[in-house]
Amino acid sequence: MTAVRVEPSASDPQERTRSSGYEYVFPAIRGIQAGREYYVTMCPLRLIPRLFLFDEEELPPEMRAQRTLNKARVPEISRYIVENPDTYIFSALTASVNAEVQFDPMTGGVNGPGERVGTLTIPMSARFVINDGQHRRAAIQHALAENPDLGDESIAIVLFLDVGLSRCQQMFADLNRYAIRPSKSIGVLYDHRDEMSAITKLVVMRSPFFSDLTETETSNLSARSRKLFTLSALYSANKALLEGVELGTFERQVDVASRFWMLVADQFPEWHQVRSRDVSSGEVRRDFIHSHGVVLQSIGKIGNALIRQSQDEKVWEKTLSKLANIDWHRANASTWEGRATVGGKVSKGAANVLLTAGYIRSILGLELPPDEQQAEDGFIRSGR
Repeated sequence: MTAVRVEPSASDPQERTRSSGYEYVFPAIRGIQAGREYYVTMCPLRLIPRLFLFDEEELPPEMRAQRTLNKARVPEISRYIVENPDTYIFSALTASVNAEVQFDPMTGGVNGPGERVGTLTIPMSARFVINDGQHRRAAIQHALAENPDLGDESIAIVLFLDVGLSRCQQMFADLNRYAIRPSKSIGVLYDHRDEMSAITKLVVMRSPFFSDLTETETSNLSARSRKLFTLSALYSANKALLEGVELGTFERQVDVASRFWMLVADQFPEWHQVRSRDVSSGEVRRDFIHSHGVVLQSIGKIGNALIRQSQDEKVWEKTLSKLANIDWHRANASTWEGRATVGGKVSKGAANVLLTAGYIRSILGLELPPDEQQAEDGFIRSGR
């Protein structure tokens, strides 16, 4: 493509001059939704910050077309791009343009492919507004500052023709109306880049016990589910177990985690009763707290200290055998209320993990680390 500028890039939309002024010319595909035309095109990443705006001004919500930008998310998304230049993937940005556009189809029969593919001409005075993808847009801008070479890559753009704030706001509402964030469990299952996800999946897959009792798609177990654990809970538990521990190889980490969790499983006869169908998993989850994420993560933290002290499985077993001295019934409110439960319901907040881990650690005869000791002191001062 040609452009009215010095050293134009062949991957850029054309910038050209007509009698009406400067214009962008995009290769595009034309479609129809709800009787309205829209267009799909590609745009080099380096043009995204310049072309596609996000109204970040300090305006009240009723005067904006999108939610406020969560700036804490931008570096994380940007880092994902920069650290994975060969494997990152982004879905299309959705934007609206407030100008009269001209679509010139390729030659072809009426309603044929040539009528849907062509060039889209947009005045350079037009305003492009992001309707969906404002965080991706900001992250692209951030990533380009670190790695300008990314500028030659492209991203798909879905362009709607729109004039007026009310239509933009309705587009945002409609685009997000049915958006559901995938469960953390299925995120772990499908993540092939994160090492802890890979470790957790192998720990589960290689164990007939855990593979039989672990739900891999959802992070919330229904009362009728025969599963006892969720993959996301085991992920958090493994992260606590292996954090900062030097074990050498990836396979060594999988082996240590597998052996540790089977030793833990042996301390809870109810877990094995669920697998043998002697009791239902729903009953165990209802009456006991030891299969819930807050306890698994707490035991993982304790296991981290055991691994640092010794990698002798017999040493672990001697300490873990004391788990039998704990009353794990949810009804044991004098122990668990305020620690692992709040109002009788199991809670997995960071404070709950610290308090639960501190209590278990004290019963096992282990010294509490500073963060757990501080949480325990505050818990005692509060009189709970």
